[in-house]
Amino acid sequence: MTETPTIEAESQTALDYFRYRAARDFGGALQWFREKWRASWLFKLLAAGFIAFIVLWVAIWIWLASDLPEADSLVDYQTPLPTVVRGIDGEIVHSYARERRVQLQFGDYPDQLVNAYLSAEDKTFFSHGGVDVTGTANAVFDYLTKYGSGERAVGGSTITQQLAKVLLLGDEYSVTRKLKEMILASRIEQVLSKEEILELYLNEIPLGRRSFGVQAAARAYFDKDVGDLELHEVAFLAILPKAPERYGRAGEEEAAMQRRDFVLSQMEDNGFITAAERAEAAAQPLGLVRQRSTRSADAGYFLEEVRRQLIADFGESVEDGENSVYAGGLWVRTSLDVDLQSAARDALRRGLVRYHGRRGWSGPIATIPMEEGNWAGQLASSFLSISYEDWRVGVVTQRSGSSATIGFSNGDEAPLSSLPNELKAGDVIAVQPQGQGYAVGTLPEVQGAIVVQNAQSGRVLAMQGGFDHRLSDFNRATQASRQPGSTIKPFVYATGLDQGMTPSTEIDNTRYCYYQGRQLGEKCIRGGRAGQFPMRYGLEQSQNIMTVQIGMQAGMENVVETIQDLGISDDPDPYAATSLGAEETTVMRMVSAYSALANHGRLNEPTVIDYVQDRNGNVIWRADSRSCNGCNMAEYDGSAMPRFGIKGTEVMDPRTAFQVMHMLEGVVTRGTATVLNGLNLPLFGKTGTTTGPKDVWFVGGTQRLVVGSYLGFDTPRNMGGYAFGGTIVAPIVKDFIENSRDHWSSLPAIAPDGIRMVRVDRRTGKRVMDGWPSGDPRGDIIWEAFKPDSEPERSTRQDEIAAKRDEILELIRAGREGRSDAAGGEGEPTNFAEEQGGIY
Repeated sequence: MTETPTIEAESQTALDYFRYRAARDFGGALQWFREKWRASWLFKLLAAGFIAFIVLWVAIWIWLASDLPEADSLVDYQTPLPTVVRGIDGEIVHSYARERRVQLQFGDYPDQLVNAYLSAEDKTFFSHGGVDVTGTANAVFDYLTKYGSGERAVGGSTITQQLAKVLLLGDEYSVTRKLKEMILASRIEQVLSKEEILELYLNEIPLGRRSFGVQAAARAYFDKDVGDLELHEVAFLAILPKAPERYGRAGEEEAAMQRRDFVLSQMEDNGFITAAERAEAAAQPLGLVRQRSTRSADAGYFLEEVRRQLIADFGESVEDGENSVYAGGLWVRTSLDVDLQSAARDALRRGLVRYHGRRGWSGPIATIPMEEGNWAGQLASSFLSISYEDWRVGVVTQRSGSSATIGFSNGDEAPLSSLPNELKAGDVIAVQPQGQGYAVGTLPEVQGAIVVQNAQSGRVLAMQGGFDHRLSDFNRATQASRQPGSTIKPFVYATGLDQGMTPSTEIDNTRYCYYQGRQLGEKCIRGGRAGQFPMRYGLEQSQNIMTVQIGMQAGMENVVETIQDLGISDDPDPYAATSLGAEETTVMRMVSAYSALANHGRLNEPTVIDYVQDRNGNVIWRADSRSCNGCNMAEYDGSAMPRFGIKGTEVMDPRTAFQVMHMLEGVVTRGTATVLNGLNLPLFGKTGTTTGPKDVWFVGGTQRLVVGSYLGFDTPRNMGGYAFGGTIVAPIVKDFIENSRDHWSSLPAIAPDGIRMVRVDRRTGKRVMDGWPSGDPRGDIIWEAFKPDSEPERSTRQDEIAAKRDEILELIRAGREGRSDAAGGEGEPTNFAEEQGGIY
């Protein structure tokens, strides 16, 4: 019986047969090669050349491929993207970008756009393996025919090769780079799909006007998104890879039209469009926009503060990490309220211009050395501009007597009029249109700042740190350290309240004496209305002597501690002058401190950023770090709705904070800020005027919104004896509120637990039992806020008569002395802070 062969036997038989054939065939070929080698010198030369060619080709291939980047890196490649900034309403207000980039997915690109690029750049894209042999051969032939002429040959690169060049190789023009490009293209095709390659290409290709990728280019050239482009527009974008900086320029319209029409004809030949569609698109003009619509709010100081904080936290460029400001593609939600920002900016500008008045030309913004030539380029590189009415920034190109010309960064020139005597060629100035030319514009020399903050959350809603950030990027809201003057007084009074005083506590306003040493002896300061007055009166009328008395009685160490707790100053001195605003602070800090008064003594760190998301939408930072237990439960369990905890840090007794705020309402109704009283809002606040006066202030608002502002010269100097916070800055705040009225609530302030509202006589501070507040700001009876068991005694008729008599006598005395305001205690009259030397 015959046995069936096993599998092992069959395998052995096949292997033996393969060995037999290999030995026979290879042996025969080797025998043939030996015979030819012995018989023919020509064969020897050809064989040696062929072997040398193979060895050389392998060596070159190894050399070229040895230092090439890995194509695998493209699998996880992240396009460098700008940071997009949104306002409080979620709308885009700005972006931090050095290049225009927008990342889209392949499915976001319209078919016609993809077809246009395939027709223009690589019609065999979906069939080749990274290199188009026919196209490469044509490119080699073109290169050989142009070799030595200096003329650049056609590329012949596929879309995959172009992607390799853009992302991995650079733009070197050489045969070596072309070979590397081919190697990399083959590798890319092995790790990425065709759709992924196209997606990367359409996101990364440089297309001129500082735009990378078709979405950025669509915005740059047509001010549209890719989904809104018409056929002739996508055909134009498809011509840009050949010459990205040429076809969009003025004077190149004819060349651009010819190239665009060629792309349209290629699309027709490839069956992507019909002949009718091609003809209709070819009949359209280019339709390029010279200036695209802006998506940036005019909030330069605010946005620069956001940028500064982002760079500090995440870095600036791609080398600093994956979430850097200029490459990480961050999405930033800020607290910027565009409406409030516009109102604050315009109110501050009007106030600065109003103060400057008719003081004349304030000098040039900068100067340009005209002898170096190219004044237009120098002006453009200065990045100076202005966004105020229809003004522009230019450079005086020539001045001859009463005639001059002004030049702009685009090279245009025009006649210039209204020439100051000091004006000369090379001066960079602001100008406003006048007739057929321009007139010299006068920018105010005085500067200032304004900040608006939500008192309950600490979110900064608006910030203007000067006249225009394009002229000066120094942010006076956060960087200018100034003396706050009388705006510091509420915190001295708060310390007094914490030490047992009440709004009705009588304080001596006659004089304050201090000992200067054995040689100088005692020095006494007088000022304001002499006599004993309730604490409220001292705050409403900004009495310096009363403030110092309260500070000394409460203890200046305690006053300093209050100032530090509220973040006004880091290391204030425990001297009497500190109670009058001799220490330096910023508008931002003062607004934050006043917000704590409105927020029942709870201090929130001022924030301009709410939260930051990475390019994938993940929140990587947020300002509000409170937890919300139960907010993310899978199913509702029937318990009370989860809520966030209380925000902020309690730095002051809530009752004290409310008492001070309630007294500050009197500053608006009958004190130094009555200019705001006509707004019919429950406003509180305090004016401030430093010695000189060098700075004038107002800080205040409601329990929801707090606004602070100051005016002063950057190099402090006297602003004039008529300059006071109530006459210069309070009108700015009034202007701001009037133009943002829908943001302000007329609801009265809410008192915290432990506050008792008691009727008192505002002149004596004593309790009233037989009358009611009339609503008249000048009325005798008002509501006053007290802590339990601190209410004043009942007033008598004799007390009221005595108070009235003292008021009449003071008015008579003031008239005799020629004083316009018998009660004035704020500002220059006492010179107290400068005369404090002996107390230090």
